[in-house]
Amino acid sequence: MDRLNQAAESEELALPPDTEAELAKLNAVFAEKVFDLSGPVVHFPIRHHSPACSYHLLRTFEAYQPDIVLIEGPESGNPLIPVLADPATRAPVSLYYGYEDENGRGSCYFPMLDYSPEYAAIREASARGIPARFIDLDYRGRRETTEEGGKASAQDEALLANSDFIGRLCRTSRARSFDELWERAFEVGGLNRDTREFVRSVFAYCTLSRMTYSSERLASEGDLERELRMREHIQAARAEYSRILVVTGGFHTYGLIVDEAEEVPESSARGKASASEDVRTIRTDRDAQTSPRKAEVIRKQMYPMVFTFEEADRLNGYASGMPHVGYYDRTWELIAKGETKPYDRTGLELLSLLGKELRGESEAVSTADGIEAYGMMQGLAALRNKSQGGAYELIDAVTASFIKGERTLASDRPLEKLLGLMTGDRIGEVAPNEFAVPIVEDFKKRAAACRLNVQSTGRHRRTLELYAKPAHREASRLLHCAEFLGSEFAKRESGPDWIARRDMNLVRETWSYSYSSRTEARLIENSIYGGTVAEAAEARIVEELDNIPEHHSGEVALRLLRALVMGLEKLSSRLFERLESALRQDGSFLSLCDTLDNLDRIRSHRRLLGVADEARLRRLANEAYAASVSRLAGLNGLNPDEQPQAVEGLKLLYMHAVGRIGNVEGASAADENFRDRLNELLAVSDLAPRLEGAVAAVLVRLGERERSEISNRARAYMQGSPDQAVKSAEYLQGVFALARDALMQDDTLIADLSALLERLPHEEFLRMLPELRLAFTFFTPPETSRIAAKVAGLHGIPASSLESPAVDERTLRTARELDRAIREEFESWKPE
Repeated sequence: MDRLNQAAESEELALPPDTEAELAKLNAVFAEKVFDLSGPVVHFPIRHHSPACSYHLLRTFEAYQPDIVLIEGPESGNPLIPVLADPATRAPVSLYYGYEDENGRGSCYFPMLDYSPEYAAIREASARGIPARFIDLDYRGRRETTEEGGKASAQDEALLANSDFIGRLCRTSRARSFDELWERAFEVGGLNRDTREFVRSVFAYCTLSRMTYSSERLASEGDLERELRMREHIQAARAEYSRILVVTGGFHTYGLIVDEAEEVPESSARGKASASEDVRTIRTDRDAQTSPRKAEVIRKQMYPMVFTFEEADRLNGYASGMPHVGYYDRTWELIAKGETKPYDRTGLELLSLLGKELRGESEAVSTADGIEAYGMMQGLAALRNKSQGGAYELIDAVTASFIKGERTLASDRPLEKLLGLMTGDRIGEVAPNEFAVPIVEDFKKRAAACRLNVQSTGRHRRTLELYAKPAHREASRLLHCAEFLGSEFAKRESGPDWIARRDMNLVRETWSYSYSSRTEARLIENSIYGGTVAEAAEARIVEELDNIPEHHSGEVALRLLRALVMGLEKLSSRLFERLESALRQDGSFLSLCDTLDNLDRIRSHRRLLGVADEARLRRLANEAYAASVSRLAGLNGLNPDEQPQAVEGLKLLYMHAVGRIGNVEGASAADENFRDRLNELLAVSDLAPRLEGAVAAVLVRLGERERSEISNRARAYMQGSPDQAVKSAEYLQGVFALARDALMQDDTLIADLSALLERLPHEEFLRMLPELRLAFTFFTPPETSRIAAKVAGLHGIPASSLESPAVDERTLRTARELDRAIREEFESWKPE
């Protein structure tokens, strides 16, 4: 066999000298079993998403005239091949395979671009009227894949790209990466080479990479099991067809042709291996399959789906073929049109577009810079023995010509923009088919009705006026559903947060959104819950409810609120019934307060949320209020971590009690019960300080206690034992949460606190400081300034002096000079 480095046109890639013997052996195997165009089976080894491989594959179709083409792809995808071959299907597209086993749920993508050899084979077979079949196992994720989110690619090339052989070849040829090495050796110059020589080089590269791994490693990665299945498909096809073209990743080709007893050439690129790993035969029988037992699939599904250039780019996480998919897609278009210099033409077009867009962003880029970059691209190609400038020459040329001075974050925009252009922003389209997923179609239909852009990639923004425009409310409901289903479609940037109880005073929502294959995949995963977005969301909420104990009314109320925000009005009636039942069983003060809070929010926004039965809401809220009051006696047993939430519950009950006066029938009796329970709680001797402060503040606000009681109880803490003095900060937290005006209007409390801080030992002060700071977070900046002025007055300090710096400028300069003199003196003491 000619030297493998002929794959890089005339350039001599410095291969390890001891690979010549192995190449000779592989040459014989190649001629006999791989690419014999007169034989019954022709193997065409590829690299995923390689334009050069697709180009020579189409030439092989013409030369071999196969009766059938077998393709490395998931065998369950065979019914979907006609959809992929349909002229209405526009790349990029992907097969989506979702599964569930004992390890959890996972998913796998099989992306296809116009220049992907697998997709080229499918389309060419359809054009010739011959069958095409996938022959690989369906992807079955390992446990760690499921734990990482279950997303993976069926075209993972990690073993090929990271082999010791490729590593040594990159170093000896001074290639910065496997991708740069591949482009240099196969893509740019591969178009002008004889197809047989091209295929032989690909086979040799991939096989030498494979030989750096032991059979145990190949088995553990699942490669041997997959190759066994592919051989079975090939054998079955031989009984039916006389001329079979097999298109698989080059890493697997050798595993498909070697006999189980045939000796594998020992590779010097294997490196140091233990005796147990130095296996010279790759066994193909079932006994050699030492991979871990696969978990049994409980449920699986496969669909054709849209994909995007951004997601197909290997640099974005899929490890499946070459990067810069937009760049190679344009190159493939030019190849198909018969362009003699497709790479130079692509580089020129991108440089022109790059300059235009940068100037539109007011970047300092001129036409002269573009001309210089194009010349440098061609110069670098000549220097690297390439007939045309490829992707890496283009990147280097832009870096040198467009970035002025040192490369920094501020000056890196030209390169950032170029890489974006080389990735591209196209989104594919799948032809109408019987495999269309109803939930995806429903989502697209609703999105179109809401005027949401799902036809292009990139982030879009939409501001919704919830209260003014019914159409905006419908869009909000859809976006909330999409967010709840984990579709990765939209993110709320601003607006009321119904679940976290933040920004409820806002009347507009602003969302950013982007439709992609991830969105479609997540929707497909949710298709097991229902055929529409609303049905899936309802089923998900019901599933959550099944895991909630019957008496947890707060959790049920939260699901009710979420359902109303998403517009699930049918489910809301069932949730109301469940909530009524839970309320009568719930014995938790915190849970009941959550229920009351959620019901209050629903009542306040009932028109927006589409709730017509106000009487039912009022009745449930009264019931939650009464139940919460009846559980006040149990507050003293709360953990310290739960006490802040209990204080918020007391605030809620107080506000509810005040709002009920004169508005609710029977309110006087209920409010009297509230007062009685608070008085009983305050009489508990060991009541937690934070709760004591909150209860005292509520009773003072209700007129049950004199305002001086707050100060008296505070004084009892501050003038008590050291442990009691430290707890005074917790007491004040409870007070300030409900009646921060107590400090503003009572100089006695300020004086007592100031006196405490003066006499408190330093260690005790530091111990108290975090809680005291937390207590004062309830005050606004103007209120804090007023408190500071009162404290200054206690010490005879003018309030105006508070605005002066703590240290004047003269003192600062003196201290700085003193520090410098001391450092110089110490420096002079150092031994020579």
